[in-house]
Amino acid sequence: LLNINVGGKLFQIAYKVLAQYPITRLGKLALYTDPVKKLQLCDDYLVQKNEYFFDRDPSIFHYIFHFYRSGVLWVMDEMCPSNFVEEIEYWGIHLKYSQRCCRILLEEKRDELSEYLKIEKELEAELEPLESGTQFDGKFLGRFRKMVWNLIENPYSSVPAKIIAVMSSFFVLISIVGMTLSTVDEMKNKTGKMWMEQMEMICAIFFTSEYLMRLISASSFRNFLRAAFNAIDLVAILPFYIQILFENLDDGDMQYHEELHKVENVSKLGKVLKLIKLMRIFRILKLARHSTGLRAFSFTMRQCYQQVCCLLLFIAMGVFTFSALIHSVEHDVPGTGFTSIPCAWWWAAVSLSTVGYGDTVPDTILGRMVAFVCISFGIILNGMPISILYNKFSDYYAKLKAHEMSQ
Repeated sequence: LLNINVGGKLFQIAYKVLAQYPITRLGKLALYTDPVKKLQLCDDYLVQKNEYFFDRDPSIFHYIFHFYRSGVLWVMDEMCPSNFVEEIEYWGIHLKYSQRCCRILLEEKRDELSEYLKIEKELEAELEPLESGTQFDGKFLGRFRKMVWNLIENPYSSVPAKIIAVMSSFFVLISIVGMTLSTVDEMKNKTGKMWMEQMEMICAIFFTSEYLMRLISASSFRNFLRAAFNAIDLVAILPFYIQILFENLDDGDMQYHEELHKVENVSKLGKVLKLIKLMRIFRILKLARHSTGLRAFSFTMRQCYQQVCCLLLFIAMGVFTFSALIHSVEHDVPGTGFTSIPCAWWWAAVSLSTVGYGDTVPDTILGRMVAFVCISFGIILNGMPISILYNKFSDYYAKLKAHEMSQ
C-alpha cells in the first residue's frame, strides 16, 4: 500500500490500483523508482512513517480516492467548480472519467460562475470613473485639475462637489420643463418667449461650463471623447449654439429671399431648426450620471439584449402572422379597415401589446376569433420576459447601490 497524507488525513491505496492510471500524479508516484523523481511529485516525505505528504484539500481528495477505487469520478453540487477543476488538474485526473450528468452540471456551474464574475466586474466598472486622482500626479497643473475633477466627477469628495451634482440635475429638469412649456399656446407670446429664451440661455451656460470643466480635468482627451456620458453632455449643449447659428442664417436668408420673392429654403431652414430644438430632449439622459436607477436600467438592457432581441423577434413574427390572418378573413367585408396586410400591421401591433385602441376592429366571427388568439398570444408573450428583466434589474440595482455606498 502507498501511504498518502493529504492535508493531515491519511489515505492508503494499493500500488497495483495506482498503476492502472500511469499519467496521474499518484500513478507516476507508484511507478517511479527514482526517489528524486518521487520527491518532485509531492510536497514532503516522512521517512519514519513512509508517507508522502501533499498540502492539498483533503475534502476534495475523498473524491480522488474514490476514483482510484471505483474508476468513476463523482462531482457534488456543493463544491466550487473552479476549485474542483483546479484540484483534479493537480492530481492529473481528466474530467472525462466523470459521469456525463456530472460533467454537464459542472460545466453549467462553471459557466454561471464565470458569467457572475463577469457581471460583477462590469458592475464595478459601471461606477468607476474614467479617471482617478492618481493620474494627475506629475502632469501639467495636476493639482488644479485634480481639484476640478473631484468637484465634477466625485460628488462624495466634498460639499461643493455634492452641490454641483445637485445643481446639474436641477438644471436638467429646468431645461426639460422650459422646453415643455415653450410648446404651450399661452407661453408663445412675446413675454413667454423672452422668459423661455433666458431660461434656455442660463441652462446652456451651466451645461457648457460643466462640460469645459470635465474637459479640463480629463487626463486623456481621446478617452474623454469616447466616453458615453461626455457624448451625452455634448449633445445636451450643441442644440443651443446650433439654434443661434441657424437663427442668424435664417435672418440673413429671409432678407435675401424677400428680395427674390422665394422662401422655400427659409421654410426648410425652419424645419431643421425645429429638429435641432427637439434634440434638447436628450438632456434628460444627463440624469443617468447621478441616478443609480437609470444606470441599473441601462446595465440591465445591455446584459439582457439577447432576451430583448428575442422578444422583438417574436413580436415581429406575431405582427406578420396575425395581420395576414386577419386580412384573409376580413378583406371581403364592406368598409373594412383591413384592406391589405400592411394596413393590418397596426392592429396586430396594438393587439399584441394588449393596448387595443379600438380604431380598427374585426366584424366577422372568424375575425374576432383571430383577434382573441392574437390578444392571448400577446399576454403570454409580454409576460415571459418581465420577471427575468425585473429580477435582474433589482439585483443589479441593489449591487450598484451597495457598491456606491461602500465607495
